[in-house]
Order: sequence, then structure tokens, then C-alpha cells
Amino acid sequence: MTPVNAHDAVRKLFDLLARGANAEQLAQVAVAAGAAGLDGADLALLEQATKDALRIRHTLAEHRRREAELTALFDTASDLAGLRDTDAVLRSIVHRARMLLGVDVSYLTLNDEHAGKTYMRVTDGSVSALFQQVNLGMGEGLGGLVAQTARPYASRDYFADERFHHTHPIDSSVRDEGLAAILGVPLAIGSKVIGVLYAADRTPRDFAAEEVALLSSLADHAAIAIDNAHLLDETRLALSDLNKASETISAHNEALHRAEAAHDKLMDLVLRGGDVPDVAAAVAEVLRGGITMYDTKGIELARVGAGTVRPPETAVAASRSSGRAVSTQDIWVCAVQAGQELLGSLLLTGRPTLGDADRRLFERAGVVTALLLMLRRSVAQAEDEVRGELLTDLLTAPERNPAALIARGHRLGVDLAEPHAVLVATADHVPRRRLALAAARYGALVGVHAEQVVLLAREGDPGKLACRIAAELGSTLDVEVTVGAAGPVAGVGALVDAHAEAARCVRSLLALGRAGQGGSMADLGFVGLLLGDRADIEGFVHTTLGPVLDYDDRRGTELLRTLEAYFICGANLTRAKDVLHVHVNTVVQRLERIGSLLGEDWQTPERTLEIQLALRLYRLSP
Repeated sequence: MTPVNAHDAVRKLFDLLARGANAEQLAQVAVAAGAAGLDGADLALLEQATKDALRIRHTLAEHRRREAELTALFDTASDLAGLRDTDAVLRSIVHRARMLLGVDVSYLTLNDEHAGKTYMRVTDGSVSALFQQVNLGMGEGLGGLVAQTARPYASRDYFADERFHHTHPIDSSVRDEGLAAILGVPLAIGSKVIGVLYAADRTPRDFAAEEVALLSSLADHAAIAIDNAHLLDETRLALSDLNKASETISAHNEALHRAEAAHDKLMDLVLRGGDVPDVAAAVAEVLRGGITMYDTKGIELARVGAGTVRPPETAVAASRSSGRAVSTQDIWVCAVQAGQELLGSLLLTGRPTLGDADRRLFERAGVVTALLLMLRRSVAQAEDEVRGELLTDLLTAPERNPAALIARGHRLGVDLAEPHAVLVATADHVPRRRLALAAARYGALVGVHAEQVVLLAREGDPGKLACRIAAELGSTLDVEVTVGAAGPVAGVGALVDAHAEAARCVRSLLALGRAGQGGSMADLGFVGLLLGDRADIEGFVHTTLGPVLDYDDRRGTELLRTLEAYFICGANLTRAKDVLHVHVNTVVQRLERIGSLLGEDWQTPERTLEIQLALRLYRLSP
């Protein structure tokens, strides 16, 4: 064997290093030199040189690997800078991850927060359709843990790793792909994890820290790509919205000028003394449709270019509660109100659809109409004060100058010499002035006297009017309004007496627990008969016993006599049949007939008292 020179061996070692020999080839130089007889200091020098060569080779390999990684990252950054297709960039990142880490499969999943799932977005090297379509629940599998903790996780053998929440869909897809070792790193934007980037091998293996760092860098680039795509989408959307906003602003400015001109026109009409028809005509002209104005009762106040269409109550209520004009079928309705008080309504026809500007203009017309109606009310209130003064003088000093009172009434359009019903209204927790204003539409004269609201009305049936006023004012004011009535009577003195009777009627209604109702003395039964100034005995008898009297007249029966005997005998059937000289069954049958005529409650204490009083009065009447 030829002796080996240490210098020749070192030279060979450097030559192998320069040609990129592997570690085994470099180590073989020292082994061969020792076998050839190189020993002592020369062999120790060669072994040290071999170690240095191996270290240099490792450093060069690391530099080449790092260079490849940097090249890949620069290429990825270049792709991001010229981002046109997000999917293409993500596919490139996933492919580079597979190449740089030397794994069998790489893939990327993204989170769907609304669905609570993680879905597969990109794969590289995958051969399983099941794997490519798998969905993961949050917190499931290796990727679920990465997404949940925002930390990288690696597993040498996924199926043997108990750190992860194994589920059948995930394990089936991973088994179908044949994967064993899996590395997953989070895709994060700030502190928010939006997905996971994976590298996986079909054989068990460990992942070095350098590989985790590289995959994390690629994941950061992928997150940037996704974030940039979102930003681009948002920018495009913002530009689109900006263009639309610009168009909207232009249209709004035009509508604003139009609305301002219309408002000035309407206000000028009101200030110049224009009435409801003038405002309706102006609104119809501006909105190019038909306009009808109604009061709270649905009575038409003005109509311009519109048919006879009444506003639906539901539409008026909806407009009142929302404060906006509402559409129903082919018409638009706007409530006319001052605060919470409904004054009327506006109805627009011929415009099935209204833009925002025209709708606001229609609503502004409602405000101007409310102002006009409030002005009219103020004038009416001034007139009501004059009428109230007349009413007060009538009730406090009627004997002072009756002729003057009648003359003042004529000037106000009220003839006190004509028959009028007198009504007195009262309610708790409501100012008397407010109650008088609400009741003004029911009477020719309305005012406050002795802390009660008094009305004079041309009405032939005061009791019926009192019931209606009590019900309607109670609904309007949301309190119990009690109304007593008397009359109709004519002349100053008779009106004063009727007022006193109406006031007693109110007190009687309250004493009888009938607050919130209305009526006259005639409606109070025997109480009205006792307290009334003009006792209508015949009317009371007919109201109480009329059905029985009529039945006896038509059929020739003796129900009235049976009723008298029944009460005389203290409701004892046996004694009653003896008085009547009939069988007890006949008495029972007659009483059943009486019950069907007078009502099932005819034997209650209150009804019994009225019936017995009516029987006495009937026998006493001529």
C-alpha cells in the first residue's frame, strides 16, 4: 500500500468539498488515510480538517437552503406586489411550501366565521377528492387547534397523536390521502386567525424548527395576499359607493332646492292668509298628483285633482306612529299632527311610487297643513272664548238682561230662543280648558262653568248625544268622561233650569258608579224620576214595563197581573197561584215569559225595585 501524505489527503478533502461531495465522502478521506498508515500528528490534523470540511459543507448547505427560501419569499412578495389573481398567488405559495420543505402534500384552509367551519381552499400534491373537499369544525383536528390557539403544531404521526380532537370526517379524509406527518401554522391578520397553512408527508417524520419558521413565513405572505384581496375588494366597493354617493348628493342637492322652493311657496300661502284649498292646490302642483285633505273624522276639507278616495284608518295610524308618509295600494297617506295630537290627514293619488325627495316634500306639506290647521284652531279658540263668556253670563246672571243675552247669541249665530239640549261634562286628571276644547265640536256654545264643561247643542235626544260625547271624548283624551244631559228647552230661564238638571244628572251618574258614561235623567230609571225636574212617569213606566204591556195587549194575556201577584206574595209561587186562581205550573210559565221579555236580570234587587215602582205608578196613572 502506497504511503499517504497528510498534505495530499487535505488537498483531496478540499477538492471533494469544492465538488459538493456529501458528508460520507468527506469522512471517508480520513478513514482511508488511517487505513493507509497515516498516524500520529498527521492523522489528528487530517481528522480536524475533516471536521472543518463537514462544518463548512453544512454552512454552505444552510446558505443554499436559506437562499432558496429567500428567493421563494422574494418571488412570493413579487407576486403580492403585482396581485391580480388571489387564487393564483395562494396556489403559488402552497406549491413553494411543498417544494421548499420537500413534503408530499401542502394545503391551505380558511375559516368561515358565520358557518363556524374551516374549509379547504388550495391543495398541492393531493390525490384524494375526499381530502380536497373536507370541512373542519372549529377546534377539530390539528388545524382546528392551530386556528384556535394561533400557534404552530406539528405531529410526527397524526393518528397516534392524542393532542388533537379526532373526528370521523377529518380522519377519513387524512387516511384517504395517506398522510402521517403534518405541520400546520396559522394565517393571521393581526391577532385574528383566518386560516392554516399545512405541510404533510405520507411517512412519519419530524419537522425542524427551520421548517416551521419557513412555513410560517409563507403563511404570513398568504395572509397578506388574502388581506390585500379584501382591501382591494373594499377599495373597489368604496369607489363604487363613492360614485353612487356623488350621484346621490347631486340628486339630493337638486331635490333640496326644489323642496326649499316648495316650502317657501307653502309658507307664503299660509302667511298671506291662504286656506286649506290653496295649500292643497300648491302641493298638488309641486308633486304632480291629486291631493285630498281630511280632518280627524275623515271629513273632506279640500280636494285637488283627486278622486273620492278615503284614507284607510290603518294607513293614517301607521303614518302617525312612524312620523312618515306611508304607501297603501296606489295612494300615499300622511298624518297631519302637532306633537302627538292628530289633526287630520293628507292623501296623494296618481303617484304610485315616490322618491325620497318627493316623499319628504309630501311630509313637509303635512307639517305646513298642521300649521294652517293650528292657526285656524287659534282663531276658533278666540271665538270660543267669546262664546264661553256668553255661556257664563247666561248661567250666572240670566235675570239681569235676558234680551241682551239673546242678542249676543244672535251675533254668534246661536238662537237661545230655539230648543237646545244642555250637557255638563266632567273628567278627572284633565284640565277643564282642554276638555272644553275637545268638546267644542259638539255644541253651539261651549264653556267652563263651576269647574265643569257646559255645552248647548241643537239636539232632540240629549241622552243619546251625552252617550256619544262620553264615549268619543273618553277615547280622544284617554280618560273617563262623564256627561249629563237635559232638555231640549228654549229660552234663557229654561236653559238655566236644564243646566241644573244636567249637573244633577252628572252627580247621579258618578254616585251610581257609572263614571265614563253619558245620559239624561230619563236614562237613570227611578233615580232620574226622583231627581229630575220634569218627571216623565209615563216614559219611565213604558221603559220598564213596555214589553210586558205590549205582549198583554197583543195576546190578551195577564202577564202584568201575574207580575203584580208575584211581588205582592213576596215571590212565593204557591201564594201567587192562589191569588191568581191558576195552577202553579201556569205561574212558572208566565214568569218564564216575563223573563224573556224583561231580560234575565229582571229579578235582581235593582231591577226588582224599578219594576215594582213602575207597577205602582202604572196603577196610579189615569
